[in-house]
Amino acid sequence: MTPSTAKQRAATLHDVARQAGVSLATASRVLNGSTRKVADSYRERVEAAAADLGYSANLSAQATARGTSATIALLVANIADSYFSEIAAGVAHAAEEHNLVATIGITERSPEREARLIRSLRGQRPRGIVLAASRHTSQHSEALTQALAVLESDGARIVTLGYGAEGVSSRVVGIANYGGTRELGERLGSLGYRKALVLAAAEGLLTSDDRVAGFSEGFTAAGGSAPTILRDSLTRDAGYSLMEAALQVGVEPGTVVFGASDVMAFGAMSAVRDAGRDVGDDIAIAGFGDIETGRDIVPQTHNHSSPLEQRGRAAAGN
Repeated sequence: MTPSTAKQRAATLHDVARQAGVSLATASRVLNGSTRKVADSYRERVEAAAADLGYSANLSAQATARGTSATIALLVANIADSYFSEIAAGVAHAAEEHNLVATIGITERSPEREARLIRSLRGQRPRGIVLAASRHTSQHSEALTQALAVLESDGARIVTLGYGAEGVSSRVVGIANYGGTRELGERLGSLGYRKALVLAAAEGLLTSDDRVAGFSEGFTAAGGSAPTILRDSLTRDAGYSLMEAALQVGVEPGTVVFGASDVMAFGAMSAVRDAGRDVGDDIAIAGFGDIETGRDIVPQTHNHSSPLEQRGRAAAGN
C-alpha cells in the first residue's frame, strides 16, 4: 500500500487497535462507549491513536455497544411555527451540552404519522424522544401507543410536553395551558375589558381546549361576559380568517381578542388593521407563548409568557 493510498482510505477500528497495541475488543470498548471499564493506560493509548489516525467512530457500533445511540429525537407538529422552533432550539442546545445529536421529525398533528416516525426511529436506537406535538382527545392511536411502548422497551426515555403519552411511562414537562391563560383572562378582565373574542383550534386539541377554558374562566371571574369562541387551527392564516369573518359581522370597540397561540394573535392583528380598525384602544389583542418574533410586533400584545426554549432544554435534560 502506497502512502497516498493510505491517506485516501479512512482509518478503521483495526488500524487504531494495531497502532495502540491493544486488542480490537479493547479499542471498541473505548471508542464505542461500552459500559465495560478499560484501564486508563489502554484508554489513553487508544484515544491517542484514534486522534493521530483521524478515526471517526461508527455510530451503529456505538449504539450496539451502549444499547442506545448518542441521539435524541424531537417530534413537533410544524417546525415552521415559531412556537415549535423555539422548543427545538432548546432541545438542540441541551443535546449539544450533553454531546448528543438531535434529530427532528414533523408530525402535522397526525397520530399515524407520529407512529410511523417513531417506528423508523427505532433503528437509530435513540437515547430519548421528546414529543412536543399536542395530544388530541378524539385521536387515540393504538399504533402510536404500541410504537412508543416498543421504543420504551428498547431503553429509550420518552418525554412529553404538556401532557403524558398513553400506554407508556413518559416524563412530562409542564406548560401552563390552563393556569397561565386563566391568569391572563383575569388580568384583562381586571383592566376593564368586558367583551372578549377567542380564536382557537377545533375542539379536541388539548392545548387549545385548556387555553380556551382557562382564559374564559379567568375573564368571567373578573367581571367580563362569556367570550365568543371561533375555531379553526392554530396558525397565523386561521387567526386572520377568523378575525376577518368576525369583523364583517361586527366587533365592538373595546373588545379584547385572545388567540390560543401567538401566531393566531398576529394573524388577527393583521386582519384588524386591514379592516381599517386600530389595534390597542379599539380592539386589543392577546396571545399565548410570548414567542421571540413577537418582540417586534407594535403595539405589543397582551400575553401569557411561556419560556419555550427553556421547556425544550428541560425536556432534553430529562
